[in-house]
Amino acid sequence: MNKVYACIDGLASTAGVIDWAAWSAKRLALPLDLLHVLERADRPLFTDFSGAIGLGAQEALLEELSVLDAQRAKVALQAGKRMLDDASARVTAAGVAAVEVRLRYGELLDSVLEVEPDARLFVLGQHYRASDTSKIHLDHHVERVIRSVKRPVLVATGAPFAPPTRVVIAFDGSPTSRTTVETVARSPMLKGLPVIVAMAGTDAAQAHQQLEDARLALTAAGFEASVALLPGEPEDVLPDFVKAQGASLLVMGAYGHSRIRQWIVGSTTTTLLRLSEVPVLILR
Repeated sequence: MNKVYACIDGLASTAGVIDWAAWSAKRLALPLDLLHVLERADRPLFTDFSGAIGLGAQEALLEELSVLDAQRAKVALQAGKRMLDDASARVTAAGVAAVEVRLRYGELLDSVLEVEPDARLFVLGQHYRASDTSKIHLDHHVERVIRSVKRPVLVATGAPFAPPTRVVIAFDGSPTSRTTVETVARSPMLKGLPVIVAMAGTDAAQAHQQLEDARLALTAAGFEASVALLPGEPEDVLPDFVKAQGASLLVMGAYGHSRIRQWIVGSTTTTLLRLSEVPVLILR
């Protein structure tokens, strides 16, 4: 686990991915790899026109389509190289000492899994596709990576980057959430940042004790830590709480045995990422 990998695609959140990856690499004192994947072009909707046009016309059209595909691939390759060069210059200017670029063909997930053994952190961007004005879906690439990899994933937004000033940890008292707190406590990535440990649930003595244990663990590691117990369901209260606190980053574990787990890796995997207005760091 020796590198931070920034997966860039040229879409709206690319600048955020680059800047968050640069910040993370510096905080972790690790090299940064910039990864861009040229995915396979979609096949034409029709490949057999013989029923509609003459054979000669069909051959000419297919030849023209082949030329257009080759031109599109050439342009995509040139654009990918230019984007990686620009990204490399950007992270170097931000103070990252060791930077490499990788241009791959195929599927993003395949490329991510290939480099995963050498990864400490993946940084991706969240892209929304609106089927209508009231329903927004997370990009399937992000969801597939989150479901598949065993390394931490930071999902950046399209908002301009600013160094984080406050962090919220989503906590549910489970072994996984306690491990998340321990990981934050020992990692240099978030050192020095104020942390709020937030739990959604009922006002019970056990919940207060679990929150206090988490606070003490962070305090012992040198963090300025506080806690909050929020009545309601996680998906209903945590995003608004993060926004109200002015937090710059939401952190949570991916493999709990509670509503938090369902929220991240179950049937409602995309809920948190879809609702959060700040980047989300998903720890393993």
